[in-house]
Amino acid sequence: MTHSTIDIYKLLPKTNCKECRAPSCLAFAALMFKGEREIEECPYVNKEVIGLFKGAVKKTNPIETDREKFMESLKQRVANTDLESRAKPTGGSFANNRLTIKIMGKDFSVDSTGKLFSDIHVNPWIAAPFLTYVLETRGLEPTGTWVPFRELAGGKDWYRLFGQRCEKPLKQVADNYPALFADMIDLFNGKPVENHYQSDISLVLHPLPRLPMLICYWKPEEELGSELNLFFDRNAEENLNIEGIYGLATGLVTMFEKIALKHGIASPCPAH
Repeated sequence: MTHSTIDIYKLLPKTNCKECRAPSCLAFAALMFKGEREIEECPYVNKEVIGLFKGAVKKTNPIETDREKFMESLKQRVANTDLESRAKPTGGSFANNRLTIKIMGKDFSVDSTGKLFSDIHVNPWIAAPFLTYVLETRGLEPTGTWVPFRELAGGKDWYRLFGQRCEKPLKQVADNYPALFADMIDLFNGKPVENHYQSDISLVLHPLPRLPMLICYWKPEEELGSELNLFFDRNAEENLNIEGIYGLATGLVTMFEKIALKHGIASPCPAH
């Protein structure tokens, strides 16, 4: 029945009331498509629509099916690619029939069949952007000029969802587990950056060698709440398409959330 975000959106009331905690009905539809929201979370959708989703969407599970198909298509492309020739543009190395690339300082490898290898868990949200990067990056060095996600050429249609799914939950991790948050960034080889915003935490991560990401976090002060923003190099889309950048950032945030929940020493304090 529903095979895309737009299919779901057509069934919503389109009030953009924000009572579902999504910035718009379209954003809510996108979250539903990814399996992160349930139709009942919309306060104004009618019972007939709820019944349609209960009866069809969960049985077909198009999200997982589409993801698996996409991964298989990427692996097939890898099988038809000379991985050794991709070592230089990706900033990786080739040996023993494997191309190895650093993701935040940790080795990720892919062989000629598209099989992935790593010493850490391969998050499915990271796997697809990783393979896309291997296949498509132009190998351009970062310019050193940082821009918010919305200022990337393809970010205009994604930035509200990006803020809701990436920046907001990462800020909650920083708010609730400040010491652990700093430790996690250090664990993943976060490096200080110069000539940028004067924030309490201002560190660069390298989700991929030619795709750095800058995290700026301001701690709460008096009556002012905390703030967190993510920035990317201006030529980020030359090395990974906007869907890949969004997926990669989402995967990293999900990983931070899981680590915080698993290793948080104290119960999280209320979000500011």
